[in-house]
Amino acid sequence: MLKHLALACFTTYSLLAGTVSVAQPSGAEGDDFIYNVRAGDTLSALSKLYTGQSNHWRTLQSLNNVADPLALPIGKALRIPFALIAEVPGQARISHYSGDITINGQRPQTGDLLKEGDSIVVGSNAFLTLQLSDDSTITLPPSSNLSLKRLRDFTHAGLTDSIIELEKGELETRVAPDHRGVGRFEVHTPVSVTGVRGTDLRVRSQDDRSITEVISGRAKLQTDAANQPMYIKPDQGTIVKASGEVSTGNLLPAPAMSEPERGPKGWQVSFPPLPGANEYLVQVTLDEEGSQIYSRETTTDTTVSFHSGGTGTHYVRVRGIDADGLMGRDAVASFPGQMVLQSSDGSPVMSSFNLPITLQEY
Repeated sequence: MLKHLALACFTTYSLLAGTVSVAQPSGAEGDDFIYNVRAGDTLSALSKLYTGQSNHWRTLQSLNNVADPLALPIGKALRIPFALIAEVPGQARISHYSGDITINGQRPQTGDLLKEGDSIVVGSNAFLTLQLSDDSTITLPPSSNLSLKRLRDFTHAGLTDSIIELEKGELETRVAPDHRGVGRFEVHTPVSVTGVRGTDLRVRSQDDRSITEVISGRAKLQTDAANQPMYIKPDQGTIVKASGEVSTGNLLPAPAMSEPERGPKGWQVSFPPLPGANEYLVQVTLDEEGSQIYSRETTTDTTVSFHSGGTGTHYVRVRGIDADGLMGRDAVASFPGQMVLQSSDGSPVMSSFNLPITLQEY
């Protein structure tokens, strides 16, 4: 079990949480699920949807100091204890992986389903992406270890209840990308992060600190050393040191990257030096969202070369890294993958393994 060097709670809120149009499931605070009331909601109906029993409305009325259970204030942040919410065991599907990956010490296959309690080790040259039932994704770069401490689904509402323990390394998440909201999504390191709908987070756990970067959404940070929470805006990163010291900085903008061109060492892009960047992270992914990583490296060069990992459209992603280790926004550009040998009718020529034969570039 990971020792908590400094306990901090990040609760991520929607940027538009104050408006009625986005009222919906909004993550968790402590042991309570948070639902933002919308027009037409009643305590009885919400109790039935989330707890499976309408008669829990009295508990919700008392907990939330509601005067009239049939006339809820629109936009009110309604607390529903997780202890009352009806849940079933959840699963995480391996949607992409490469390299040396072990799940509970065993080699996985694409499509395998993981369950609560499973432990994951990502090797030094490996990548892994998990997909939850609400289409949230968790992408693990090399040298990352985590365990699925909690992995459950709301029985009736189509939401997830997930707690991830990142023991070392890093992860990137896209939480509830269809914007329908999330029940609970936490990443535990020395820092605990709770994300809500449409929130993109990066979390890194290092020996003497934890780093969280908020790409979209809003975060609330609470540490043992601070009496009051601090709020983190989009495009900000927060560093929590083992001593409990907390610092926040702005994330670097995306580099002004050129379109990919064929160069002497494969594909290449260039960009002017990004003010404030000490180095750059260059990744090639098989999808535009960046969850299916093919290659990854850091460099101080502003002209970088890279290769495709097969056929189909690929994407190169470049972000700056500042002196404190905060990573900025990605510049993204697409480029074609390897060409396929075709027969006279245009169909691909297949190998004995039923795979298309690709043409090597020289």
